[in-house]
Amino acid sequence: VQLQASGGGLVQTGGSLRLSCASSGRASGRLLSNNGMGWFRQAPGREREFVASINWNGGSPNYADSVKDRFTISRDRAKSTLYLQMNSLKPEDTAVYYCAASRFASGSTEVDRYAHWGQGTLVTVSS
Repeated sequence: VQLQASGGGLVQTGGSLRLSCASSGRASGRLLSNNGMGWFRQAPGREREFVASINWNGGSPNYADSVKDRFTISRDRAKSTLYLQMNSLKPEDTAVYYCAASRFASGSTEVDRYAHWGQGTLVTVSS
Protein backbone atom coordinates (compact mmCIF):
# COMPACT_ATOMS: atom_id res chain seq x y z
CA VAL A 1 0.00 0.00 0.00
CA GLN A 2 1.30 3.43 -0.93
CA LEU A 3 -0.03 6.79 0.14
CA GLN A 4 0.36 9.79 -2.12
CA ALA A 5 0.07 13.28 -0.72
CA SER A 6 -0.48 16.20 -3.06
CA GLY A 7 -1.61 19.81 -3.08
CA GLY A 8 1.40 21.52 -1.58
CA GLY A 9 2.92 24.65 -3.03
CA LEU A 10 3.96 28.23 -2.40
CA VAL A 11 1.42 30.57 -0.85
CA GLN A 12 1.52 33.95 0.82
CA THR A 13 0.77 34.54 4.48
CA GLY A 14 -2.96 34.38 5.04
CA GLY A 15 -3.55 32.17 2.02
CA SER A 16 -5.09 28.71 1.78
CA LEU A 17 -4.18 25.31 0.44
CA ARG A 18 -5.92 21.96 0.39
CA LEU A 19 -3.84 18.83 0.69
CA SER A 20 -5.08 15.48 -0.51
CA CYS A 21 -3.93 11.95 0.25
CA ALA A 22 -4.84 9.00 -1.94
CA SER A 23 -3.73 5.42 -1.82
CA SER A 24 -2.61 2.83 -4.33
CA GLY A 25 -1.79 -0.83 -4.20
CA ARG A 26 -3.54 -3.90 -2.94
CA ALA A 27 -6.00 -3.32 -0.08
CA SER A 28 -5.44 0.42 -0.37
CA GLY A 29 -9.12 1.27 -0.57
CA ARG A 30 -9.87 -0.80 2.50
CA LEU A 31 -6.97 0.84 4.33
CA LEU A 32 -8.20 4.34 3.78
CA SER A 33 -11.75 3.33 4.60
CA ASN A 34 -11.23 1.38 7.80
CA ASN A 35 -8.24 2.98 9.48
CA GLY A 36 -7.66 6.16 11.38
CA MET A 37 -5.69 8.71 9.40
CA GLY A 38 -3.43 11.60 10.25
CA TRP A 39 -1.40 14.47 8.91
CA PHE A 40 2.06 15.27 10.22
CA ARG A 41 4.62 17.83 9.16
CA GLN A 42 8.37 18.27 9.35
CA ALA A 43 10.18 21.56 9.02
CA PRO A 44 13.92 21.72 8.22
CA GLY A 45 15.98 20.83 11.27
CA ARG A 46 12.96 19.83 13.31
CA GLU A 47 11.29 16.57 14.26
CA ARG A 48 8.13 15.37 12.61
CA GLU A 49 5.13 16.74 14.46
CA PHE A 50 1.46 15.94 14.65
CA VAL A 51 -0.94 18.20 12.78
CA ALA A 52 -4.35 16.51 12.70
CA SER A 53 -6.02 13.13 12.89
CA ILE A 54 -9.39 11.57 12.22
CA ASN A 55 -11.10 8.26 12.97
CA TRP A 56 -12.04 5.65 10.39
CA ASN A 57 -15.59 6.98 10.10
CA GLY A 58 -14.64 10.65 9.91
CA GLY A 59 -15.34 11.26 13.57
CA SER A 60 -13.25 12.71 16.40
CA PRO A 61 -11.08 15.14 14.45
CA ASN A 62 -8.14 16.22 16.55
CA TYR A 63 -5.73 19.08 15.95
CA ALA A 64 -2.45 20.39 17.22
CA ASP A 65 -2.93 23.63 19.13
CA SER A 66 -0.85 25.46 16.54
CA VAL A 67 -3.33 24.74 13.75
CA LYS A 68 -6.62 24.60 15.61
CA ASP A 69 -9.33 26.80 14.09
CA ARG A 70 -7.26 27.21 10.90
CA PHE A 71 -6.95 23.66 9.54
CA THR A 72 -9.69 21.12 8.90
CA ILE A 73 -9.13 17.40 8.38
CA SER A 74 -11.72 15.35 6.52
CA ARG A 75 -12.03 12.16 4.57
CA ASP A 76 -14.15 10.79 1.76
CA ARG A 77 -14.38 7.06 2.36
CA ALA A 78 -16.10 6.45 -0.96
CA LYS A 79 -13.14 8.02 -2.76
CA SER A 80 -10.58 6.64 -0.28
CA THR A 81 -9.13 10.11 0.05
CA LEU A 82 -7.99 12.15 3.02
CA TYR A 83 -7.92 15.96 2.99
CA LEU A 84 -6.40 18.80 4.97
CA GLN A 85 -7.87 22.23 4.34
CA MET A 86 -5.39 24.84 5.52
CA ASN A 87 -6.54 28.44 5.93
CA SER A 88 -4.87 31.56 7.32
CA LEU A 89 -1.48 30.07 6.64
CA LYS A 90 1.55 31.44 8.47
CA PRO A 91 5.28 31.23 7.67
CA GLU A 92 5.67 28.82 10.60
CA ASP A 93 3.41 26.38 8.76
CA THR A 94 6.18 25.89 6.20
CA ALA A 95 7.10 22.20 6.18
CA VAL A 96 6.82 18.93 4.32
CA TYR A 97 3.39 17.51 5.10
CA TYR A 98 2.87 13.76 5.37
CA CYS A 99 -0.31 11.74 5.46
CA ALA A 100 -0.37 8.49 7.36
CA ALA A 101 -2.67 5.55 7.99
CA SER A 102 -3.02 4.33 11.56
CA ARG A 103 -2.67 0.72 12.63
CA PHE A 104 -6.04 1.17 14.31
CA ALA A 105 -9.52 2.47 13.59
CA SER A 106 -8.85 5.65 15.53
CA GLY A 107 -6.48 8.47 14.73
CA SER A 108 -3.64 9.42 17.06
CA THR A 109 -1.11 12.10 17.82
CA GLU A 110 1.65 9.47 18.11
CA VAL A 111 3.91 8.72 15.15
CA ASP A 112 4.41 5.08 16.10
CA ARG A 113 0.71 4.31 15.85
CA TYR A 114 0.88 4.83 12.09
CA ALA A 115 1.92 1.99 9.81
CA HIS A 116 1.79 3.59 6.38
CA TRP A 117 3.21 6.93 5.31
CA GLY A 118 3.00 9.03 2.18
CA GLN A 119 6.03 10.60 0.58
CA GLY A 120 5.21 14.12 1.67
CA THR A 121 4.23 17.34 -0.08
CA LEU A 122 6.02 20.64 0.50
CA VAL A 123 4.11 23.65 1.76
CA THR A 124 5.93 26.97 1.71
CA VAL A 125 4.33 30.08 3.20
CA SER A 126 6.03 33.34 2.33
CA SER A 127 5.90 36.35 4.62
